[in-house]
Amino acid sequence: MSLKESIDIKSLPKHIAIIMDGNGRWAKQKGLLRTVGHENGTKSVRETVESCAELGIENLTLYAFSTENWNRPKLEVQTLMRLLVSSLKKEIKTLNDNDIKLSAIGRLNELPKKVHEELNEVIQKTKDNKRMCLTLALSYGSREEILNTVKKISVKVKNNIISPEKIDESVINEHLYTQNLPDVDLLIRTSGEQRISNFLLWQIAYAELYFTPILWPDFTKESLYEAIIEYQKRERRFGKTSEQIN
Repeated sequence: MSLKESIDIKSLPKHIAIIMDGNGRWAKQKGLLRTVGHENGTKSVRETVESCAELGIENLTLYAFSTENWNRPKLEVQTLMRLLVSSLKKEIKTLNDNDIKLSAIGRLNELPKKVHEELNEVIQKTKDNKRMCLTLALSYGSREEILNTVKKISVKVKNNIISPEKIDESVINEHLYTQNLPDVDLLIRTSGEQRISNFLLWQIAYAELYFTPILWPDFTKESLYEAIIEYQKRERRFGKTSEQIN
């Protein structure tokens, strides 16, 4: 039986989020520039997106560029932005052929004008697709997202639009960047690092965490299948006991 055949299609995670880590180390191991690692990482993005769509994953969120990444060397940032623009241009047909809608979260206004324009164009051209929602986290930081949410709700309280007593989890969810997405079921991080790195802190409250030593450019559809199979082996209790679940 193949890895794909081992997956229980009836219990797929509805939302997978991935911290795509290891491009730089992959390049360093091969004596190449870090930018070459990022270029090879785009192949893993394509394979992962297409594989998720084929399986029937409804939501996939990729940590493409954090607020902290702006502090990286200027050439590396420029390369990442160039790759983003070229990838978006290339992938419009693939996204539409696979019925995938693109969305983005983060401080998008901080992106270079060209990137912002290309991003908006692809979002518009794929907005009616239904099979899967692919979300790119760009210039994204979860603490900033939560801070921004608190500010927006505070303004509404100040203006008597909402009373403090009415603030619950649903109100907070409505003010997050991810307001149209369900909570994350499975969080994958590549490269062997075992930390969250300021990614979807609120949304992964009950997510299963999966860490793999595989560097992102080497992450294949089989790597994805292994993560999903591991996810399906786990008992998700959401604070309850095993007896209450079963």
